[in-house]
Amino acid sequence: MRHVAVVGGGILGLAVARELTTRGERVTVLEKENRWAAHQTGHNSNVVHAGLYYEPGSFKARMSVAGNKSIVDYARANDVPFSVCGKLVVATSEAELPGLHALAARAEANGVPAKLIQPAQAHEYEPEVACVAALRVESTAIIDFPAICAALVRDLTAAGADLRLGTPVRAIRSTAGGGVELATGTGTGTDVVRADALVNCAGLHSDRVARLAGLTPTARIVPFRGEYFTLRPEVSHLVRGLIYPVPDPTLPFLGVHLTRMLDGSVHAGPNAVLALRREGYRWRDVSWRDLTESARFPGLWRLARRYPRTAVDEVVRSLSRRRFAASLARLVPAVGREDLVRAHAGVRAQALLPDGTLVHDFLIETAPNQVHVLNAPSPAATSALEIARHVADQVR
Repeated sequence: MRHVAVVGGGILGLAVARELTTRGERVTVLEKENRWAAHQTGHNSNVVHAGLYYEPGSFKARMSVAGNKSIVDYARANDVPFSVCGKLVVATSEAELPGLHALAARAEANGVPAKLIQPAQAHEYEPEVACVAALRVESTAIIDFPAICAALVRDLTAAGADLRLGTPVRAIRSTAGGGVELATGTGTGTDVVRADALVNCAGLHSDRVARLAGLTPTARIVPFRGEYFTLRPEVSHLVRGLIYPVPDPTLPFLGVHLTRMLDGSVHAGPNAVLALRREGYRWRDVSWRDLTESARFPGLWRLARRYPRTAVDEVVRSLSRRRFAASLARLVPAVGREDLVRAHAGVRAQALLPDGTLVHDFLIETAPNQVHVLNAPSPAATSALEIARHVADQVR
């Protein structure tokens, strides 16, 4: 039996740890926060994606299609709330029809059950939606991802895994025998975890953990904050399920959309603005270390030069509730500025290459006895059990 140290206690780290225990490995999970699913997993929209957006044959396409089923099956088996409600992707103008048709073709290539429908059919699903055509996707679901993490923790506890909260990793070194040593702890004390292999699922800090382990990762994590509103309860009836715009295929973000949650509330968002801290959920959350790192990274400036209008639009929408509401009104005209109540925000760990190229697919890099998950934003939660199987294969 080998000992594997997993850094990161979000859904991906916990799923990898569970998969390793089912294969007979001894596992220690190290999470710097005092609770599981503290960041990306606990701040997302809880959507189980179907897999229609992603390049055919890519990790995201294959793993989200398979993960759409496996994560729902896991939820069903562990009494985790979920609802397979389906969604509409809507073209609100003739100019968006080519993008919608391209999305339908990609869905077919990926094996995603989806159909193009006319406005009258769309109104049967969403009476208040505005569109010239829509794509109906039946397998999209809503789930409680933090509850999935709680179930994974129960599985790990039953399997005898060593689960450590409040345990940041400060240093990593390879040993002469081929293993790894991880120095952990706070300023008041340190400890050393010795393992035969390391799996890095540190999300927003995955590139830093890779550098601690001696790698030079090909990409840098750049944090993007996604801000959400909730519709006032009096107007939540305007949305029955999930309503998405046709996305920009050159960007990994899906655009501001409307999502009816398990409790009946309707969330609106997210936008995508550069966060001033890797865990910066508000404009006033600033880390000079994080900000300096981002500012010194040439890839960020090249990205900004590539998409200047998009960058400005996202910042304006972040600062203007009226502009945010206008984006939603393109989908559901009855939604107004006065209907929006500020809700939570999330931060997406987006990998960016030095030439300014956004990494669209999952990115996993390896070294002897090390596996580093360096890009796993949405749909990583959907795909968590599938990514875990792939990572466990890499560990072997």
